[in-house]
Amino acid sequence: MRVEGIAALVTGGASGLGLAAARVLAASGARVTICDLPGFAGESAAASFGGRFVAADVTSEAEVGAALDAAATLGEVRACVHCAGRGGTLRVVNRDGSPGSLAEWEAVLRVNLTGSFNVLRLAAARMARLEPREGERGAVVLTASIAGYEGQVGQVSYASSKAGVIGLTLVAARDLASRLIRVNTVAPGLFDTPLLASLPEPVRASLGAAVPNPARLGLPEEFARLALHLVENPYLNGETVRLDGALRMAPR
Repeated sequence: MRVEGIAALVTGGASGLGLAAARVLAASGARVTICDLPGFAGESAAASFGGRFVAADVTSEAEVGAALDAAATLGEVRACVHCAGRGGTLRVVNRDGSPGSLAEWEAVLRVNLTGSFNVLRLAAARMARLEPREGERGAVVLTASIAGYEGQVGQVSYASSKAGVIGLTLVAARDLASRLIRVNTVAPGLFDTPLLASLPEPVRASLGAAVPNPARLGLPEEFARLALHLVENPYLNGETVRLDGALRMAPR
């Protein structure tokens, strides 16, 4: 599906992977709306590529609906790239012997997994009402993580949430096949995002050196180019693509 002239929604679009995806989509001719939490410099991020910003929590039906409404004023929303998510440190049993926090578990799962399903279902419902274009109605790209395959100690909630997104992908693609909507997921490895930018340079260099090839952190633009390809390639469906330089995470 060519993206030129369509409308697209990118969640988590105020920075990092989401902002890179929004810029690449816009450069390819899509009319892009980004959404993110308030206070994440969304207006200036959108201005950097000529798009628009809507504040939205991806776990809110009303707020995601409003973001899709705003995107639809720019054209038919046929692409959605869902990058919003959060990290989290949690162990099953803490060092002092106390059980891991159920509240923290639920908070991470709510944003990363429930938020993914919320965005997917609301975007897909709208795409399903469109007339087919080039044999399809739309495409959704979700974001998981290689932690969904090889979660490390302390990532029990994060890894579980991302494994859930991986599990969601094929089922959703099959579910939406009759409606001519494709669903794919990117599972990034270690990327040079604002989260890692806060780490000391020796730590960043060490993380990059752990990647087999190329031995560096991934660039947000590399994520964005893959997301664009997943939208544009009509035969890619139900797939989770690792984007990690052949990295396989150690237990710690």
